[in-house]
Amino acid sequence: MTEQRQDAVRDTAGDAGGTAPDAVEQAWAELVETARRTVRDGLVVGTSGNVSVRVGGTILVTPSGVPYDRLTPGDALGVDIEGRRLFGDLSPTSELPMHLAIYRETDAGAVVHTHAVHATAVSMLVPELPAVHYMTGVLGGPVRVAPYALYGTEELAENMLHALRDRTGCLLQNHGTVTYGDSLSQAYDRTAQLEWMSRLWLTASSLPGHTPTLLSPDQLREAEERLRGYGQRRS
Repeated sequence: MTEQRQDAVRDTAGDAGGTAPDAVEQAWAELVETARRTVRDGLVVGTSGNVSVRVGGTILVTPSGVPYDRLTPGDALGVDIEGRRLFGDLSPTSELPMHLAIYRETDAGAVVHTHAVHATAVSMLVPELPAVHYMTGVLGGPVRVAPYALYGTEELAENMLHALRDRTGCLLQNHGTVTYGDSLSQAYDRTAQLEWMSRLWLTASSLPGHTPTLLSPDQLREAEERLRGYGQRRS
């Protein structure tokens, strides 16, 4: 991060909940890498989609219309929970209302929004993605589809919040996906799982005369409970 950018962060640290410049620098680097990963993994095309992360009272967001491979440490962009600019010269993503709505209503640490092909296709076909796999439990249950609204609007943010009730991810009709988590890695993983389950459902539904079997609520709860202890525990 440039010295000028660090000075800007220091100047706003008090209003941003005491956010330290080094914490912002590290979070920005992780945000940029996550945004680039959405392109590499085929979840977005060009500058579509957006990523954000909360660091104390600061919300770092990807800028509007800038290819992710061109972002540098000096491009760090931060706003507060109301969307007021704290530092940065670039304009924030047009989907900022959607990100801020999640941060206001949840304890999310990061948000990932993509235009993933299979998930977007599902959003055009059904009101929710059924429980086709136990990883549905990671998202809190069958993934709802938020009714269509113009991108970047408060209406879209409101529709999304309804679809996210008791969930950590949803589909946006004719648009894409939104997931959130405690960290960028968790939010991204949930996005990747949602796209994979969407592809799974589309594949299983494509055979004429056959209907995919679905998991019951009890089976989902059992899987969700086990998934809470999944992975390595650090001592």
